Amino acid sequence: MTPNIAAAKTALSHIEQDESPSAIRSKSRDFFWYSPLLKKWLDHVEADFVVCPASEDEVIEILKVCYAHDVPVTVRGSGTGNYGQAMPLAGGCVIHMKNFAKVKEIHPGRVIAEPGCVIRDLDRETKEKSGQELRMTPSTAATATIGGFIAGGSGGVGSVTWGALRDLGNIIRLRVITMEEEPRILEFRGEELARVSHAYGTNGIITEVEVPLAPAYDWVDLFVSFKDFSAAARYAADLANQDGILIKLASVYEAPMAHSYFQRVKPHVTPDDTLVGLMVAPHSMDGFETFTARWEGAEILYRSDAPTWERDPGPVFEFGWNHTTLRALKFRPEITYLQVRYGFPQHLELVEKVRETFGQEVLQHLEVMRENGKVMFAGLPLVTFTTEERLEEIVRLHEEMGCMIFNPHRYTLEEGGRQAHDQRQLDFKREADPKGLLNPGKMIAWDRSDWDYSKPYEYPGMKAAE
Repeated sequence: MTPNIAAAKTALSHIEQDESPSAIRSKSRDFFWYSPLLKKWLDHVEADFVVCPASEDEVIEILKVCYAHDVPVTVRGSGTGNYGQAMPLAGGCVIHMKNFAKVKEIHPGRVIAEPGCVIRDLDRETKEKSGQELRMTPSTAATATIGGFIAGGSGGVGSVTWGALRDLGNIIRLRVITMEEEPRILEFRGEELARVSHAYGTNGIITEVEVPLAPAYDWVDLFVSFKDFSAAARYAADLANQDGILIKLASVYEAPMAHSYFQRVKPHVTPDDTLVGLMVAPHSMDGFETFTARWEGAEILYRSDAPTWERDPGPVFEFGWNHTTLRALKFRPEITYLQVRYGFPQHLELVEKVRETFGQEVLQHLEVMRENGKVMFAGLPLVTFTTEERLEEIVRLHEEMGCMIFNPHRYTLEEGGRQAHDQRQLDFKREADPKGLLNPGKMIAWDRSDWDYSKPYEYPGMKAAE
């Protein structure tokens, strides 16, 4: 297929478009530069044009026109992903969902919204109108969209209680438009949700989401320090196992991470302090204080309900998840990271194996979360990057120790996940995107069914920016 970019762009000229070269470039990029490998591979990637629909009818029209002219289409929100999920490898049209941002309905326990809703705004509206909040959000909630989170995220603030985003019950319903000669509108629930959730928009455009809500609280932000990392990790995991203490976040930052990279925290810690960042419900504070008092060496350094620091550190969740790497990069550009799953019941043991193997080369950052009802760790360690070969070796050694790596130095669904394709997503792409025009290059199984994952996938259709 040879795309007719000019014809498609002209046919869609009555729908809002971002015309300036700088806007097109910025809306073709995400935070891929967290990875030195992705920065090398994707830095040139750019769309041919950007169109901004405000209704399902406009989305359908865009898809019909681009289908007729063989133009690739990549849908995106705010571009807060880190793996090139929504970068248009083959150029073509970017559908930007900034105008698709209505909160449509709020009910007890659930909200219905358009995918372009910024998560902070969505959360604010549900709190103001119903006293409820989203179960989980990314650390980038101030800018990320709910559609982008569902299409490219996996968990975040709240996962310590509610598990991963794709766990049963954490998404209720998705409304999706296919890219065919005559696009269809479909609604998915239950088992069908896995077809399009965390699929990078490769097999359908999400136009409406329905997700569960939980009671909203004025969460108490806390920092607790330990001189011993292992004690801090056990403390965070044990706290998450306290059924009567409600928390929304438990992050562990190995020394000297907080002293080196957390600017507003640095005056209150030493290079020997491992820090635990927490969000605790106000009604659970008595239980939390009692629990913490039982731990030798635990010191509460900061609490937002009784602040004593001269400078407010800001929301504690903005030190966690992917924000941790962002803070470190401001001080050391050679820093990168991994995504590690330390599964129950070996989670504490595996973390210690990794620490013994790598020392400060792989500095531990843990996020406590639940998997199948069990407390375990998602690791987002800070890695000192030296060479591509050494980074690949670090990944391999983790896997040999029994850790699962979700590789953030790859841009495809399979390589960033379990190094195997999801047959449900592939089957639905064959049905919903017969020309393979949706976000091409991100699903290896569509391009190469025989790929063996022994080397990074290089999408042959990748287009250089002109």
